[in-house]
Amino acid sequence: MSEQRLDLDSHPQTALVTGATSGIGRAVALKLADDRFAVLVHGRDAARGEQTVKEIVSAGGQARFVAADLGSAVDVQRLVDEAGDADVLVNNGGFSWFGPTPELDVDTFDALFASNVRSAYFLVAGIAPKMAARGGGSIINLSSMAGQIGLAGGAAYGATKACLASLTRSWAAEFSPSGVRVNAIAPGPVYTGGSDPALIESLGTTTLLDRAAGPEEIAEVIAFLASPKASYVTGAVVAADGGRTAV
Repeated sequence: MSEQRLDLDSHPQTALVTGATSGIGRAVALKLADDRFAVLVHGRDAARGEQTVKEIVSAGGQARFVAADLGSAVDVQRLVDEAGDADVLVNNGGFSWFGPTPELDVDTFDALFASNVRSAYFLVAGIAPKMAARGGGSIINLSSMAGQIGLAGGAAYGATKACLASLTRSWAAEFSPSGVRVNAIAPGPVYTGGSDPALIESLGTTTLLDRAAGPEEIAEVIAFLASPKASYVTGAVVAADGGRTAV
């Protein structure tokens, strides 16, 4: 773990963003840092993590990198400990798998659910009660349009994202009476750098806006949900999919 801090505020709010070294997570980390959060940049690649931290600090923000494998229960607990009294948790980390159902082997299936669902569950289990004890906090889970519509080849991945939408509603019922807002965002196709650009472009043509999104567009919505501007929003699954699921 490495750390770089600037003395911006005596007690800045802290945000843990999982999967923050690339794609949507990185865009979220940069945006929340710009909004004056001290950002815990989670990832597995130390070099990419350091680069994200460096960019935040160079712009006058606060950040530190924390390495953890979301597929490891031990690492997830360590990430809970590192998060301390985080004010915002963004469950973005995980991975995708697309292909014919018979071609998904058991080990990859288990890894997919461990990284996408189990990690989010136990991060919330470890962090949300501390938020509730303080009387406030914001949790944002990354669902997907794949969790709401049928995509050939997306059965397992879509199921993980549907799980996150369901967990969001249950966690809102559990923690919002204590002041913790829990929401999800369901992006459509996004150019993340890790996905096949041709596939993303093709999916973009199925949206009402006839295009895929940039990571920064999704980060803006997440930053809103993390902010006091969304003070009356909880238990929501916000579609940011170019209208794909609207009709």
